[in-house]
Amino acid sequence: IEPLLSSQAAANNHEAIWSLLSAVPASQLDNAGQGDDLAGWLELSRLTRGNATPAQQVASIAAWQQRNPQHPAARQLPQALVKLQEIAARPLTHVALLLPTQGQFASVGQALRDGFLAAYYQSGDNTLQVSVHDSSNLTDLDGFYRQAQAEGAQLVIGPLEKPLVNQLSQRAQLPLPTLALNYSEGRSEGPAQLFQFGLAAEDEAREVAQRAWEDGMRRAVALVPSGEWGDRVLAAFRKDWEARGGSLIASEHVDQPVRLAQQIADLLKLRDSEARAKRLRDALGSQVEAQPTRRQDVDFVFLAATPAQARQIKPTLAFQYAGDLPVYGTSHLFSGGSEAKQALDLDGIRFCETPWLLDGNNPLRNQVASEWPAAAGSLGRLYAMGADAYRLAPRLGQLQALPSTRLDGLTGSLSLAPGQRIVRRLPWAEYRNGQVYRLESAAQ
Repeated sequence: IEPLLSSQAAANNHEAIWSLLSAVPASQLDNAGQGDDLAGWLELSRLTRGNATPAQQVASIAAWQQRNPQHPAARQLPQALVKLQEIAARPLTHVALLLPTQGQFASVGQALRDGFLAAYYQSGDNTLQVSVHDSSNLTDLDGFYRQAQAEGAQLVIGPLEKPLVNQLSQRAQLPLPTLALNYSEGRSEGPAQLFQFGLAAEDEAREVAQRAWEDGMRRAVALVPSGEWGDRVLAAFRKDWEARGGSLIASEHVDQPVRLAQQIADLLKLRDSEARAKRLRDALGSQVEAQPTRRQDVDFVFLAATPAQARQIKPTLAFQYAGDLPVYGTSHLFSGGSEAKQALDLDGIRFCETPWLLDGNNPLRNQVASEWPAAAGSLGRLYAMGADAYRLAPRLGQLQALPSTRLDGLTGSLSLAPGQRIVRRLPWAEYRNGQVYRLESAAQ
């Protein structure tokens, strides 16, 4: 309809097209012919994805405009790309990286730092200076910010420790824009200069709710670990699922393996089936062949569990006559390894996971894993988060000004939510014959 529009209507149409393109997975941007308007839009969208710096992206967009001078978007760039040009004109030249190097969080801090620096070196950006600071025993945040400012830092990345993030979130303002690598407690609005980014399990619980809903599921039961973590994950899933109109029929907190079979039987009301068979035998006064059946008002199981727990739970579901019940899980059940024999017990489970662990061909992942083999396993999520912190650093202003903007990161598709919290959309995979297979996006 582009030729039929003029003035503000044409501008609004441009922004609508770009908003739709921004939501399309990168893998679907290659399905286009050559030389038509659609192909041009898709190519333009591809140029804004990946790990290029804003300056590199702006140069690529300018080259695209020269090749496609008559394309509607070449004559009038979408506002997101205009904002990108403004950001590229004010490049980020100094970042202060604030992470723990000692104590209980030292290994986490090291993985985040190494992931950040690996992405930095891969980018070839020799204009950015990175100064590294230790947050292990930090008690004076004001003193740290004074030092960072004196060194010329424009942005702080960190801290990781939740008490420090809580302190920052309670301030009216911060001396420097800050990308904290954790989330503060509570949902109160923090200062305008504070952004928060982490691998929140609650994000994944909401991801399960969205995927299951898009797959046509409506009635759920849940299995989560005992303890505070399980409570948080279950609460996040319940809130999102019920907000969509879904029904959470029952839930169990699993802890002791010896109780697992009984808990699943209770969840699926197998004892009710056995009791009905007993009443029938008693009424007839003779033996009646009866196989217990699970409750039929359940569409799927929401599972948040470790790999060891999941390997017990899935076979137990089959033993309890529920092997046909779809199971949707968080990434916590995936170790990142390739032990096909052990993984056979997970067959049929669908789970969300970071692109870092699902994409074995990613050059940065392979480079990092060659230096630090642990990055190929579950610890790889932290390396990916460090790399994404580097990618987010120059784009925070863009995300803030244009909330529809998304960044295809290694921890997921990243966007900015209210409260300036970075949220993730994750790709999906499924276990089949002990192997992990990437799934296509759910039908919209």
